[in-house]
Amino acid sequence: AAYVDSIAAKTDNPIPIKADGEAAGKGAIMAKNKDEALAAIDMIMRQRAFGPAGDRIVIEEFLDGQEATFMFFVDGENFAPMVPAQDYKRAYDNDQGLNTGGMGCYSPVPVLPAELQATVIDTIVRPTLKALKAKGICFKGVLYCGLAMTSKGPKVIEFNCRFGDPETQPI
Repeated sequence: AAYVDSIAAKTDNPIPIKADGEAAGKGAIMAKNKDEALAAIDMIMRQRAFGPAGDRIVIEEFLDGQEATFMFFVDGENFAPMVPAQDYKRAYDNDQGLNTGGMGCYSPVPVLPAELQATVIDTIVRPTLKALKAKGICFKGVLYCGLAMTSKGPKVIEFNCRFGDPETQPI
């Protein structure tokens, strides 16, 4: 509660509260204020809304802007980008409901044009693969980059080592 108080005192932005485990794309709650943040924490951790995925939570920095998914085939050394995609995250008209895990998706994505794709590759993908290699990890598979297209440029929301759903459908 003290940590949520400290965040709420510094910003008027929403406070993202996430279950730290696998929650089928539904474990993130955008609390509008301190009271909603505390209620979200209670729902996740005490009421067990997402089961064991809520054993731990992550309280994140709010990232403004639309989300986009940019996936890559990786062979341990090289990578090949797929076209970006964007899903419809929240239920109800005007995004008034909770995250759904994706109700549909489209591609290409206007908020991630070619020049920003190049930025993501140079500032996120290459450094990530270099860091994995430095740790002795030879990753082979699909690298899923969940991005927020913020006013300060693309920022990572999450990485997954799998195809995204529903993003893979239009890709």
